[in-house]
Amino acid sequence: MARLWAVVALLLLTSTAQADLPPETPSPTNSGTLRRFEFHRKQMGVPFATAFYACDEEVANKAISAVWSRIEHLNSLMSDYDSNSELMRLCRDSGPGKPIAVSTELFCVLSKSSEISKLSDGAFDVSVGPLIKLWRRARRQKEFPVPQQLNDARALVDYRNIQLRSMDTSARHSTRSLTSQHVGQKCPTYENESGTVELLKPGMRLDLGGIAVGYACDEAIKVLQQHGITRAMIDGSGDIVLSNPPPGECGWRIGIASLREPDAEPTLFARLANCSISTSGDAFQFVELGGQRYSHIVDPQTGLGLTDRCSVTVIAPDGITADALATAVSVLGPERGLKLIESQPCTAALFATLNGEKLISKRSSRFHW
Repeated sequence: MARLWAVVALLLLTSTAQADLPPETPSPTNSGTLRRFEFHRKQMGVPFATAFYACDEEVANKAISAVWSRIEHLNSLMSDYDSNSELMRLCRDSGPGKPIAVSTELFCVLSKSSEISKLSDGAFDVSVGPLIKLWRRARRQKEFPVPQQLNDARALVDYRNIQLRSMDTSARHSTRSLTSQHVGQKCPTYENESGTVELLKPGMRLDLGGIAVGYACDEAIKVLQQHGITRAMIDGSGDIVLSNPPPGECGWRIGIASLREPDAEPTLFARLANCSISTSGDAFQFVELGGQRYSHIVDPQTGLGLTDRCSVTVIAPDGITADALATAVSVLGPERGLKLIESQPCTAALFATLNGEKLISKRSSRFHW
């Protein structure tokens, strides 16, 4: 699955995350002796990394096996690269007057997508698939999309043409209330709904690249909790979801990479627990055409890749929200984007823009780091 390449550099409290490191010396806690474990694997087309504390290797191995299985299953539902995924079957089979019953997972992600689309006036829109397809080809071939093809693709993009009908009208997504002084200090819970999806225009193509990885990280944390692991971090290419902090610490230490030098050592850090942090930017995925730089992040209204050099970091109660809002704010720009963030409880954001060599950063009122 295509994913917005984030520029969050993850630094764990004890060391920088690296592949194939042995577990650290056990750290005593009130609940017994815990050991730190790290695992890495490419999933959903992007690198995933996780670190967590467990009582022994057997528990850790069983837990991570269940995590990878869960993410693989979600990819089989939501990939736009796999022609047999549930998402692609929906795009092929649905149409005006043809609602399709979908899994609870896909219905949940599409419901959240609809919510963020409404909040952002369409800046976030999963029906952007036809445009994403054109810009992927543009990046490969180093050629600007054919104007008529661009116009045809834009005509298919409108989140309001994705009609969702819940089979359980009493079910609702619920989120625990948090104070602005404790941004994202608890993960939300979801009541999964089942339902049908109807695409009201023939030829629509959905792309969940701006939301599915965040959801997968949420689900991974749930799987770990089911295995008794409550101190964990999972990072899906910059979409990071955290549960309780490491033993003896107040939070996981997360480094936010510089827009100007994304590969350099971070100078800005946040200590976070029981929340999510996600960064969206064009540091690694872009194309230069006719002397203009175009981001892989596409504005659904114009049909064009963003041309401003920017990086948006969002902290929210859960991964699915942080992931989607990071995309929405990138498209909206600093003024409208941060206004959206201010309207959402328990959410904070940092918006960095690079104008030539001048770096301009703006923060929401709850971004205290």
